[in-house]
Amino acid sequence: MEENLYDEFGNYIGPEIDDDDEEDEDDDFLGMEDTAKGDDDEPGARDEMDVEQEKGADRQIILHEDKKYYPDADEVYPGAETLVQMEDTQPLTDPIITPVRSKNFDLLEKKMPDTTFDFNFLAGMMDKPGLIRNICFLGAMHHGKTLFMDMLVMETHEKDWKINKEVRYTDSRMDEQDRGITIKASSMSLVLQDTKDKSYLLNVVDTPGHCNFQDEVIAGMALADGIVLFVDAIVGLTSHIERMLRYALQEKMHLVLVVNGLDRLAVELKLPPADAYHKLRFCIEDINETLERLYDTVGTEVDSRTYFSPLKGNVLFCSSLFRMMFTLESYAALYAETYGNSFDPKQFAKCLWGDHYYNEDTKKFQKNAPDSDQPRSFVQFILEPIYKIFAHSLGEEKDDLASTLAEVGIYLHKRDYDLDARSLLKKIFAQLFGSGGGITSFVDMVTTHIPSPKENAPIKTERLYSGDQEGPVATDMKNMDNTGYLMIHIVKSYHRPDCNAFDVFGRVVSGTIFRGDRIKILGEAFSLDDDEDMAIREVQNLWIYEGRYRVEVSHVPAGNWVLIGGIEGSIKKTATITTASNDEEIEIFRPLRFPTSAVIKVAIEPLQPSELPKMVDGLRKVDRAYPLAKTKVEESGEHVISGTGEIYLDCILHDLRRLYGDLEIKVADPVVEFCETVVETSSLKCFAETPNKKNKLYMVAEPLEKGLGEDIEKGKVKIDWDQRRLSDFFTKNYDWDLLAARSIWAFGPETNGPNVLVDDCLPSEVDKSILGQAKESLIQGFQWATKEGPLCDERIRSVKFKVLQAQLSQDPVMRGGGQIIPTARRVAYSAFLLATPRLMEPVQFSEIECPADCVAAIYNVLSRRRGHVVRDLPKPGSPMYTVHAYLPAMESFGFETDLRTHTSGQAMCQTMFDHWQLVPGDPLDRSILLRPLEPAPAPHLAREFMLKMRRRKGLSEDVSVHKFFDDPMLLELAKQDAELQQYF
Repeated sequence: MEENLYDEFGNYIGPEIDDDDEEDEDDDFLGMEDTAKGDDDEPGARDEMDVEQEKGADRQIILHEDKKYYPDADEVYPGAETLVQMEDTQPLTDPIITPVRSKNFDLLEKKMPDTTFDFNFLAGMMDKPGLIRNICFLGAMHHGKTLFMDMLVMETHEKDWKINKEVRYTDSRMDEQDRGITIKASSMSLVLQDTKDKSYLLNVVDTPGHCNFQDEVIAGMALADGIVLFVDAIVGLTSHIERMLRYALQEKMHLVLVVNGLDRLAVELKLPPADAYHKLRFCIEDINETLERLYDTVGTEVDSRTYFSPLKGNVLFCSSLFRMMFTLESYAALYAETYGNSFDPKQFAKCLWGDHYYNEDTKKFQKNAPDSDQPRSFVQFILEPIYKIFAHSLGEEKDDLASTLAEVGIYLHKRDYDLDARSLLKKIFAQLFGSGGGITSFVDMVTTHIPSPKENAPIKTERLYSGDQEGPVATDMKNMDNTGYLMIHIVKSYHRPDCNAFDVFGRVVSGTIFRGDRIKILGEAFSLDDDEDMAIREVQNLWIYEGRYRVEVSHVPAGNWVLIGGIEGSIKKTATITTASNDEEIEIFRPLRFPTSAVIKVAIEPLQPSELPKMVDGLRKVDRAYPLAKTKVEESGEHVISGTGEIYLDCILHDLRRLYGDLEIKVADPVVEFCETVVETSSLKCFAETPNKKNKLYMVAEPLEKGLGEDIEKGKVKIDWDQRRLSDFFTKNYDWDLLAARSIWAFGPETNGPNVLVDDCLPSEVDKSILGQAKESLIQGFQWATKEGPLCDERIRSVKFKVLQAQLSQDPVMRGGGQIIPTARRVAYSAFLLATPRLMEPVQFSEIECPADCVAAIYNVLSRRRGHVVRDLPKPGSPMYTVHAYLPAMESFGFETDLRTHTSGQAMCQTMFDHWQLVPGDPLDRSILLRPLEPAPAPHLAREFMLKMRRRKGLSEDVSVHKFFDDPMLLELAKQDAELQQYF
């Protein structure tokens, strides 16, 4: 290595450059210029110059900081955009390029499954309303609805179904499979055959059985014409299902009964066949007694009432677990087939229920038992053969069982005998009862006792449509005219697999919807006077919804269910759809009315404040996906979600985190909604002046009669009735005087709210014509006041506000809405505060099922939570007790876990909202001192709840008198107070 090529620091400097070399370089440079100028130079000269230039470049001195070790990004990726940032804007935990994530939350079919029917055939049947049945499965949790649906799916879908696995096909969400309960109502349209091989199109919706998801059941009922009621043979009817039945009877739904869990009588309770008959009979009679009571409550005419009896053919006996079902007629047909149809199966079926006995000697049926140990015909011909199959299958060796089954014409494959007992019994019953375990008997029952959509259209229109029942639109709906005005009732939204968009699901009531139609979407707030809640969209897709897959179609005629894509942006909960070109006066289908309230709420916020917009968008999607969920932003800025119970809110929060928001959230402790009410009449006539001092309103508040608020909420009385009918209701049922009953102005805060505004002014004192002009403003002020009460911004309940006097300006400008509305609100507040205000809390009804030795533990758990037992009674024919209890919703959090802990997991409870009750104590008593971390005694609870609620909502610490009372009113109060002091 030559030392003169490097400096003293070891940097390469190269050899010394001679003068000749410099001259050469100059020549090279000049030569390059010449080449650039002329086109007629030699082509080889330029290449030589380049080589010379490269040699010269090698010897140039490059400073250390100018050295280039790697190529630039522009050289490697030409055309790519390069950003230079001085600091990291992305956290280290996030990858630079985020991988694409697909949400596989729903269990969906990868491709269209093979079915026993052709989808073109199904689409063709949609044009035949006489062959369609729209039904809703209703039943308590774990009473076998989803497993029964599996039987229908397995019968119609040709897949490799595993005999020992419960599929729960309509539970298509991952969390439904994990929890083991149905959360969302899911529908399927299936083509099934009856015993005569006639095909019917059954649109079936499988609904949740848990009492927290009543909203899904109500949505399912709005679509259906009839209900298939599932009742477990051991458990019987539960309180939750009683409530749902009451709603169904109000909606004039048709009913059929499936008595499920037949296997439990033999396998679990080990009842002998004769006792099992009595248990089944008691179960059906108990349901009929409940129906009788509900019919009386609803006021159904005697001729229109339906009761269940196996002899009528509207009762199906079933075991979803072992995949078998039968009616008396289908079982009688099995015997007729065995004996070569030598007798009429229908006549035989009539002898198979009740006190009928078969006389071996005379070969006839008789009412009295020929021998003391002779079993009833139902036991002898139906239960005993089933019991024997259970006994032989569970107890015999393989070879003996094969010969036993061969005697009754059942032949199984050799490998079937190696299956476990449950799978073996499924195989046996499938052969015994025919296709799918006797599904034809179910189709027979449904097609006979549930009307087709065309037959039921008049009832459906009358119950759902809020418009003129005699107009051309209603006439088309009652006739279910395929070519008439298009009317679709939308009740639910289902998310797409990516969870970013929703498709809406509803029933075509009249007309036919085509893909590409321009439609008019009328929201819940739409009316003929206010058409703001209306949008015009184009239909992108039409599907028949099949649970885990969808069948795309070009059009859907009246009487069918349809899933519509591409229009969800305009729909929040329910909607009415018609054609954009429809010029008739169309009103909406009534929004769904729920027999329960969303009284439990949680406040949430995102873990990362920057994700707030993401969370708000997720909340909008939650609001759309859950019919009864309510989301609200408090004045303090916190986002609140209201739901029916703990598991309901748990599902909402799960969906918000995983499906619709994809973010982490912080959740506050759950609280409940409260209401504000009064217990006395206002102590003096309250008044308030408008800001311009030109008008004065006088009002008092007093409590409503007990039960009136509930009647208004349930729709037993409506403000839009004519005056005579309205006054008759109040005078007959609640002893109002005729003048007051005819002076009812409004209900509040909504048209079915539990508060009443009454005009109690005398014509001699007030100019009624001027008062009439200000009526709308007074009503708006009253409804605003009842929506947000003065104690803690909660709704007012069961209060009657009377307008006693009104001094109104002659000039209309001086008594405009801006003057009257806030004044009416303020005077309502002052009248409310002087009428001994109280807080009301929601109380939940809990139905607990447990063994007899756990009842004492339940009493202990309830007493610690301000709850009390209403009754406890043994459940006939089973070792269980049923306990009915009331529990304040505020104390219900963690109740189920607490109950299971104290009963070693033996107690099961279903808790649902029942009624409102007063919270003990005076919320305005300032003498009460609340100490931190100490439970307040009962008389202090109202004060504690009010203060904590005000603090949480960001309101002032206590109710401010100056906010709601004018100065003259305060002087009047002080004067009255001074007069009272004289007497003490």
